Amino acid sequence: MPTELYVHGGRQPSQLSAMVFGPSGAELRAVHTAHDLHQLKGLGVPVWLRVEGLAHPDRIMAQLEGLGIPPLLLPPLLEVPQRPRVDSLDHALLVVLHRLGTARDPAHLISSQVGLLLMPNLLVSFEEASQGESFAEITGWLRSNGSAVDQRDLDDILHYLIDDVLDGLFPILEQMANRLDELEEAALRRAKPRLLTLAFQHRSNVRRIRHQIWPLRHQIRRLLRQRQQLLGPDALAGFSDMAEQVELLFENCELLRHQCDGISQAYAATVSNRMNQVMKTLTIITSIFAPLTVIGGIYGMNFDHMPELHWRYGYAYALLMMVLVAALQVWLLQRRGWFQDWTAPR
Repeated sequence: MPTELYVHGGRQPSQLSAMVFGPSGAELRAVHTAHDLHQLKGLGVPVWLRVEGLAHPDRIMAQLEGLGIPPLLLPPLLEVPQRPRVDSLDHALLVVLHRLGTARDPAHLISSQVGLLLMPNLLVSFEEASQGESFAEITGWLRSNGSAVDQRDLDDILHYLIDDVLDGLFPILEQMANRLDELEEAALRRAKPRLLTLAFQHRSNVRRIRHQIWPLRHQIRRLLRQRQQLLGPDALAGFSDMAEQVELLFENCELLRHQCDGISQAYAATVSNRMNQVMKTLTIITSIFAPLTVIGGIYGMNFDHMPELHWRYGYAYALLMMVLVAALQVWLLQRRGWFQDWTAPR
């Protein structure tokens, strides 16, 4: 489960804003008090309430009391961290996701919780932390097309928000795939212990992403079977596409997980081959000097009846014999390919 996100030494302060879809178009308003929310509710138009920062959950709950949100639905949206979930109730749809990003070091992931609540004529989003404007791309699109939004379109906006969070996983997975390709090639060419550490870090990140996707696989399918009354035909079609998107993300995670295992196996194979090369080198040295040791041992015996001991050219003869035997050994080993280094990069 993702750990709690801290921003600048603490949790991001709470800030409320609302996008009101009136007859003249979409209007983004700041919300400071519960009275402001009460006025928005009295307008009778679709409202997307955006809560950025969960540093003051008690104050947020107090401000949202006048919107008619069941009290039991707020703790899963305000408490951090929560497991990803999609809960369908009679007159509400609750979704909890986690937006993932990378820190300065691409091997470390940062998680921030995103909660979404859909009710009649009301959509509420809860973000643990946001970078810049909340859902900037969707907000810009709604501002330019907000006049066409009515109560029935809030379910489509919910689908777009979930899709925006899930789409952010694809660049992360692609970046991890490229990095794992580099690690795999490095493991085959110049295996170092740090490669194994990086592979385990990426495997841990893949496992975290997989844990975010796994609950959604079954819960979105269950939501489609329940035929939630707050979701129109277009939203149901969008959630059906989202289910396929989640399956694709899950398959990519499985492929990356197997690739991490492949890097570990490649590292072990490279280290084993390198050790075999070292043992082969020691074997070559031993096989060359073993006959020389035998010759030296024979002529090192101090028997009286050894003709070569008192021969004038005996020393030169012994050295020449050693050189010839060593040269013959080297020639035979070279013909059999023992001097070829199969672990060297090509």
